[in-house]
Amino acid sequence: MTVRVRRVYDPPEPEDGVRVLVDRLWPRGLSKDAARIDEWPKALTPSTELRRWYHAGEGSYEEFGGRYEAELAEPEAAQLLHTLRNLVRMGPVTLVTAVRSPQESHAAVLARLLDS
Repeated sequence: MTVRVRRVYDPPEPEDGVRVLVDRLWPRGLSKDAARIDEWPKALTPSTELRRWYHAGEGSYEEFGGRYEAELAEPEAAQLLHTLRNLVRMGPVTLVTAVRSPQESHAAVLARLLDS
């Protein structure tokens, strides 16, 4: 299985495979053509409350990851996660996000879950 995490603002690469936007909101200043997004499962993104809590610096990345995994266990998110796992089995998948540090974000948590 191959799951990559990249910034959505980076140019698409042939190795990206299926590009999945894992942000709740469309990235600012980016056209849909330039982003080349194949899937956009909004219910897989962290809740607004969790996102605000994490960005306010109130907790560690590890605690954020645990809380986010709990949200992913909810029925709608769990079903989308299952669908995404099936995509990964078929070929490369790139999770794209607008966050500045994708390796310490929800996208990295998703990638770890998909690789396990």
